[in-house]
This record gives sequence, structure tokens and C-alpha cells, in this order.
Amino acid sequence: MSDLSAAHVEAFLEMMSAERGAAVNTLQSYERDLEDALSHMRTRATGLTGAATDDLRHYLAHLAAQGFKPSSQARRLSALRQFYKFLYAEGLRGDDPTGILDAPKKGRSLPKTLSVDDVSRLIGLAETEAAAPGPERLSRLRMHVLMELLYATGMRVSELVSLPASVLAQDGRFLVIRGKGNKERLVPLSQAAIRAMRAYGTALAEAFAKADTGERESPWLFPSTGKAGYLPRQVFARELKSLASRAGIRVATISPHVLRHAFASHLLANGADLRAVQELLGHSDISTTQIYTHVLEERLHDLVQNHHPLAKQAKKQD
Repeated sequence: MSDLSAAHVEAFLEMMSAERGAAVNTLQSYERDLEDALSHMRTRATGLTGAATDDLRHYLAHLAAQGFKPSSQARRLSALRQFYKFLYAEGLRGDDPTGILDAPKKGRSLPKTLSVDDVSRLIGLAETEAAAPGPERLSRLRMHVLMELLYATGMRVSELVSLPASVLAQDGRFLVIRGKGNKERLVPLSQAAIRAMRAYGTALAEAFAKADTGERESPWLFPSTGKAGYLPRQVFARELKSLASRAGIRVATISPHVLRHAFASHLLANGADLRAVQELLGHSDISTTQIYTHVLEERLHDLVQNHHPLAKQAKKQD
């Protein structure tokens, strides 16, 4: 009996296009993945339509041996699941051979971060440059306050650059941030961040007064002539890398998001609660914050090693 796998793949793709309105890129991806699986099945003297669970398990092992990442393997398995659901719905198979297959486990990469010393060098240099007189002082003051705010609050770079100018009028140690989904959260400010904001606010007001263009002051804390009206995050990222270069820190390790990770990691390393960090970062789900559990694990390990009675006893014996 001739193998009808190729025809069934074609019928599956037609269904995805006509009934589910799948995009062209999606259809092309399904086609590539299923054709690759079909080629492998033919080496095992079977077709894709009639493949058994062991055949598919062998295919996934083949992908792993070829160096495919777990995410790529999972995508191939997802395509196969959709294909066999179609065959079952059409009465072309009485079972789903992917039903008992486990998706390849994806290793969760740890976020890049910076040491406390590196952050101190960055902020220290920004502060020193901001205090120096001369042209472009407003830009240097802006860089200093950007650094202080980012490390003090851990806010997203999009939240940082779009802060309203009204925050300068706030008298207190807390800042209201409008984050994803238009949700507001309250974050504490450090004394250093408050001082940097005041110095920058004074210089900004003086710059508007000297401009004498008749225009109203910008509604944004970090105004720009761009379309959005405030500092583009790409510009801040570029200036941050330039600051890192001057501070002698490897530029490739630096981004605004890395400073957000440093904020979270350093808090947890110094005893902060995971739920509190979740609130400060604006994560709606604790699972998102759990990428930092490696910091907690290290802290707990040190805690046991240094404070557990048996550990202390062992040290004395050594």
C-alpha cells in the first residue's frame, strides 16, 4: 500500500489555512517541520501517517543528537501534535501517538546581572560627571538621575523614560509608576535618587527659561524632540553603554534591563522577600519573579553553612 503521508500533510496545511486562517509564515513553518519528520520516518521504513509513538520518540532523540535546542524540538513536537489531531478528527487515525510524549525540557537561562561594585562604579561616574561644569551639563545630570532611578526602583526602561514631569513636584520618598496594563504601583526612592532628581529638575527648568521660545515646558521628565516627546529608550541604552565604557566595564554586559535584574538580585541577596520584589518589579505573576530563585538558593545555602549549629560545630573541628 502506498504511503499517503505527503497527501495528508498537504490536506492538513489546507485545513490550517482555510479553517483557522493560519498566517503564511505559520504554514511554512508547519510544512518544513512535518516534511523533516516525514523524511526521518522514511528512514525507519514507515510514513508519518502511520508512525508509532516509538518512531516519534526516536525522531525527537535524533533532533537532540543533531544539536537542536529544546525550544526547537518543542516546536517540532507541537507541529506533530496538531497534525495527528487533524488525522484523528478526519478519521484517518484512531489514536494520537504524541499523546504520551513529553515536551523537551527547556533550560531556563538566568538573567544577566551586575555586581554591586560594578553598579557603584557606574553610578559614581555618572554622579562625578554630572557635578562637572561646562556644556552638556543637563545631559550629564539626566544620565545621573536615570541611573539613580533605575537602580533605586528597578522599573522597566519604558516606564523610566516616559515618567511625567509632575514627579518633580512630588514631596516624598515614593514614586507612583504606571506599568503594564496601565496598572499603578508604588516604589520607594533612595535619598540619592531624590537629590539627583532635584538637581536635574532645577537645571531642566533653567534650560526651558533660557530657551525663551514661547513654548510650554514639556510634560515629560526626560523631554525629547522625537515623536513620542520623551527620551527614546534606545538613546538611553546607547548612553548607558558609553558610560560603562568610560567606567571600564565591559559594554557587552550592560543594558537598562540588566540594571533592572541587578536591582532584583541585589535585593534578594540582602534578605528581601520574593513577593516584595515581585511587587516592586510590577510582575503580575510570581512565576515571572522566580527566575531569581537561584539568588535565594545561594542565600539559604550561606545561611545554613554559617548559622546552623552542626555547621558551626564542623568548622570548630576543622
